[in-house]
Amino acid sequence: MADSRFFHNAGPFSLQELCDHVGGELSEGSDPSFLVTDVGSLEEANETEVSFLDNKKYVSALAETSAGVCILEKKFANKAPVGTRLILTEKPYKSYALIAQKFYATGKDASGSVHSSAVIAESAFVDDSCVISAGVVIGENVEILGGCYLAPNVVVHDSCKIGENTSIGANATVEYSFIGNNCQIHSGVRIGNRGFGFAMEPDGYVDVPQLGRVIIGNNVEIGANSTVDRGAGPDTVIGDGTKIDNLVQIGHNVQIGKQCVIVAQSGVAGSSVLENYVVMGAQSGVSGHIKVETGARIAGKAGVMRSVEAGQSVAGAPAMPIKDFFRLCTIWQKQLKTKKGN
Repeated sequence: MADSRFFHNAGPFSLQELCDHVGGELSEGSDPSFLVTDVGSLEEANETEVSFLDNKKYVSALAETSAGVCILEKKFANKAPVGTRLILTEKPYKSYALIAQKFYATGKDASGSVHSSAVIAESAFVDDSCVISAGVVIGENVEILGGCYLAPNVVVHDSCKIGENTSIGANATVEYSFIGNNCQIHSGVRIGNRGFGFAMEPDGYVDVPQLGRVIIGNNVEIGANSTVDRGAGPDTVIGDGTKIDNLVQIGHNVQIGKQCVIVAQSGVAGSSVLENYVVMGAQSGVSGHIKVETGARIAGKAGVMRSVEAGQSVAGAPAMPIKDFFRLCTIWQKQLKTKKGN
């Protein structure tokens, strides 16, 4: 059960309401009026809470669960304890996510308020439904549309625009940027700082003015302490629905398509392109001026030095097709065993 000091539970909800919410099917004998009070794991959920099974590795946990309701695929229905009410669905994890969102809405209560310590330029537009917290600074000609939440000490520099229902975490800064609707920008994020561009000369470095912007689409999430540099001339762009984890660096001029996933401590160097649905594992890197095509998958700690074809999976440093990487690992292991045997 979530700690009520931090998370507000909107329940209870009837079993039928939750089933309809995810487009599922109730198992035979399940009482549609049964009240569900919360969500929980298979190990911790009690007789009035709902849990889920999405991985057959946890069938043993399902068999021992005390959860009153479980979300699962029909093929696992006979593995649940007798009497467990079942919501049958083809995508249990997605269904659980939707139900958890129903119990615990992720947005802040946008009842509209401005803290007395906030500094808002006269030329800025802030919709009346926004929540502006302590220490926030909003520059000239900024537009912040309805339902936004700005946590303490956020700074939005001149002429930036923040779309509807976007949340920006504490101590984040936004400059030279346009951010879309329904985005989540977490604490400490830096959006729009100057890109890492300079001319290298024998007697020193000459900074190249970074004259582009950052354009972030709708439904984008950027994790804590990540950085997105503005472009040098073309813009840095992040497409709709992309998820960026904590501690990620996006270089100047980078173009990221829709529904990409970039896991923690990864980086994309300047002027590279990630097309749609690309996945980057933790601590992976993409060097500059290359293209990672649609649906490509980059394994954790991989170093991508060349362009990656659509749908390809790569691993290693320098990155190579993942099957080649595993073959190489096998060769290394055999060589190591041979050396140990001599």
